[in-house]
Amino acid sequence: MLWILSLLVIIALGISFLGWWFSTPGYDGPSSDHFNGTTFENISDVEAKGFFDLIKWSFSRDEGEWAKLTDEDVSFAEKPSPTVDNSLAITFVNHATFLIQTNELNILTDPVWSDRVSPLSFAGPERMRPPGLKFEDLPEIDIVLISHNHYDHLDIETLKKLDSVYSPEFIVPLGVDLYLNREGISNTTSLDWWEAKPASESISITSVPAQHFSARGLFDRNKTLWAGYVLETGYGNVYFAGDTGYGDFFKEIGEKFNSITVGLIPIGAYKPEWFMGPIHVNPEEAIQAHKDLNAEISFGMHFGTFPLADDGMKEPINDFTEAMQKPENTGVNFKLLTEGDSFVLQ
Repeated sequence: MLWILSLLVIIALGISFLGWWFSTPGYDGPSSDHFNGTTFENISDVEAKGFFDLIKWSFSRDEGEWAKLTDEDVSFAEKPSPTVDNSLAITFVNHATFLIQTNELNILTDPVWSDRVSPLSFAGPERMRPPGLKFEDLPEIDIVLISHNHYDHLDIETLKKLDSVYSPEFIVPLGVDLYLNREGISNTTSLDWWEAKPASESISITSVPAQHFSARGLFDRNKTLWAGYVLETGYGNVYFAGDTGYGDFFKEIGEKFNSITVGLIPIGAYKPEWFMGPIHVNPEEAIQAHKDLNAEISFGMHFGTFPLADDGMKEPINDFTEAMQKPENTGVNFKLLTEGDSFVLQ
């Protein structure tokens, strides 16, 4: 009995050490309506489920089907032009990674080229389909947008590689810059919700609210902010949702910016609803978010790449297709891209 108790203590100490090791520095700044001086909070009373709910879900999972695809199974985007003239081009890499190009800037959102989104290289959610744009085919990258510090959105190995090759500016939510600085990435700008930054002569980037949470270890939960972004350009406004549950803030974003030309909205990682619902929109909620934003056209993301929840590889697509066929969604301009696909605004 004593050896069992000793083993449990050793395991608990090991988990605590790893939880501390993977935890990131926390934001230290003035309190606000969404920062209590120690941790960040969502606008509403909605909170992500806690540790014991995670354990409950872990023991009751009903995972959908996934199949690992290879390079032969996908169509890669052609090597993009260094710049785009008289237009704005958006290329879907997959998951939450997009390449957004104008005649002034090349911007990446939540870039992930790693094979796993996990603190461990040998365990955790595995990439089930290749990125639709090869890293070596990227044009010169000027700006990288990071929505929050979860591993499937902040892939530190990809960010270090981008920093080494292109030295872009990394625009991040409050506190996330501290982790990047610790990892040797110094060209960072942190933004609070509704804070804007000029990115060029004609492009402005505004951080906007999302309903989510943050953590990379056991002891840094909600100590850095999470956000979406609106890019105001001469070719229209582009909204990148990052990772989010559903809330009234979609309407607020739509009203504040008057016109969202393109919405990039997640549709996956929503099952089981009791656990994922507060932090991830399901396909029907994604369509409602598109309506709330009054977006001209939206594209889905955050599906079919990494098994992060219980929905299978094709369930978000099937549920989205079913929802779009409902009478109330007739005429809704919301589409799904395949990795490597591009959309051009002129």
